[in-house]
Amino acid sequence: MKYSPLPYLIICLSAGLTISSPANSVEKNIQVCNNDSEFIKRRLSGNQQDNICETYKGKVMLIVNTASRCAYTDQYDGLEKLYANYKQQGLVVLGFPSNDFGSQEPGDEKSIKEFCRLTYGVEFPMYAKTKIKGDNADSFYMALAKAANQRPRWNFHKYLLNRKGELIGSYSSSVKPDNKTLLDTIEQAL
Repeated sequence: MKYSPLPYLIICLSAGLTISSPANSVEKNIQVCNNDSEFIKRRLSGNQQDNICETYKGKVMLIVNTASRCAYTDQYDGLEKLYANYKQQGLVVLGFPSNDFGSQEPGDEKSIKEFCRLTYGVEFPMYAKTKIKGDNADSFYMALAKAANQRPRWNFHKYLLNRKGELIGSYSSSVKPDNKTLLDTIEQAL
């Protein structure tokens, strides 16, 4: 069952969030993953734990904070297509469900996983619910925000790391997975 985006779009607009802002260009590639990085994350609704930087070393990583009841939730479809189209070339999409923005991810991990798989056929790696904003934000997200000099303002914010683990892009929620600027940056990084 897909959710109607209209009520959530109204929430976004009333919160003063930008709906049409383009990618935030990153002035200089800043290292997020290096030999000392240990961002250990548990897979969604499972026990497997991954050191993100080690597990995906040498891959281009698109990191996205997700939610199941957001005006941008249909981006799951585009993210899955992006992953399917480029994974053989070295792209991995990483989803981090979060309930931080508008309480739009209220479910438990099992329901999130079922929703993503059944509604959008999500096969890209998804991780445990994650705190994205505030002083108690997840350490990986704090490193991404520091490197980008930009914290996510809403669900479906995207950070892009190159094969060296350097931040090469930060994209607002309104930037869809098929956005030309995003696709061009991914293709250059691959």
